Amino acid sequence: MSDNAKANVVSARIDATLEAMSPFLRFFQDSAWSGRDPKHQDNCDFVFGNPHEMPLPEFVSSLQRNLPPQDQDWYAYKVNEPESRRTIAESLRERRGLPFEPQDVFVTNGAFAALSVSICTLIDPGDEIIFISPPWFFYESIIVNYGGNPVRVKIDDSTLDLDLEAIAAAITKRTRAIIVNSPNNPTGKIFPPETLQALANLLTEASERNGSPIYLLSDEAYSRIIFDDLEYPSPTSYYPNSLLIYTYGKTLLTPGQRIGYIALPPTMPSRAKLRNALLAAQLVTGFAFPNALLQHSLAELETLSIDIPKLQRKRDRLTDELGAMGYEVKPPEGTFYLLVRSPLHDDLAFCEALAAQKVYVLPGTVFEMPGFFRISLTANDEMVERSLPGFAAALKRTPSTIATPAEA
Repeated sequence: MSDNAKANVVSARIDATLEAMSPFLRFFQDSAWSGRDPKHQDNCDFVFGNPHEMPLPEFVSSLQRNLPPQDQDWYAYKVNEPESRRTIAESLRERRGLPFEPQDVFVTNGAFAALSVSICTLIDPGDEIIFISPPWFFYESIIVNYGGNPVRVKIDDSTLDLDLEAIAAAITKRTRAIIVNSPNNPTGKIFPPETLQALANLLTEASERNGSPIYLLSDEAYSRIIFDDLEYPSPTSYYPNSLLIYTYGKTLLTPGQRIGYIALPPTMPSRAKLRNALLAAQLVTGFAFPNALLQHSLAELETLSIDIPKLQRKRDRLTDELGAMGYEVKPPEGTFYLLVRSPLHDDLAFCEALAAQKVYVLPGTVFEMPGFFRISLTANDEMVERSLPGFAAALKRTPSTIATPAEA
């Protein structure tokens, strides 16, 4: 390939990545939220899953205890440290009832890096990866960035469950993987065992037809944030050729202190072949390992969690209050997000109307769900209560254009 041809390939990939990210970038740069005064005391900022309360004291004390160096290598290069791998494998054995092995754990700086490393490892240029819509913002752009072709498959709108027929129809000879996020951001849906078993069956059949495995990337960022005492079924329990993706940033509500992992289940028949490839990908994707202090603290961090019952109380409070005002709300089974139907067909316009009341939410258009908006339950209680008049005022000012469920 000539130098000009190579340059054109790189330029096209950059353009495709930017195009995939464009709804997020437009909101991030050009919305009323982007122009707000972030320190204004009246703001009710429900846009992203950022903390609005001080971090867990145990989290802080763990970092403080592990900050003083205990040997000359305390802050040396850290990769997949043996103690980190053992901690994670032991936790997975207890939580999942499967004998995960430390050598099958790859410690990353968050789920973003874990997904990048996994996709970098699995695909060649032109390979296809299926992702479920509505998606997390960056699935498509990561796939494109590594030379893959993203294939979008929408959920079943009526049930918010996976559309298995659509997934089966989307699989081709070039399909290399599928990304499944459960509990799902933004819907909060936990995909049930019968769906996951059916998905495993169709992936097994398609892999046999293709003559090579179709991998399942199981994005389980919210798997420990479950409401109503529901059980969480992991896709990795049903399909052996799965890569479990996890981040501690959600459970600890510390998204700026990034640590997570990739774990290969012991049921995966060819996992030994992936070990060196995943390690190499961790290096070439920008040294995708957590920093030393977080790895030193991991055994303690593994046991910590934000207050899930408190999150559920905020979910219920907002669901009840917004429902009484006239909003249509879909209470989540997991995650810390609340999905609400926009009273206007134009969710961007309605979110701007909310912003005029200093209530900031994420428009559904940003995450491929136009006609909805998303509220982050990581807001503190005082912010929740302060926001209610703003939600009511914005709704009151658009009565003649409210869309019924049948129209929306």
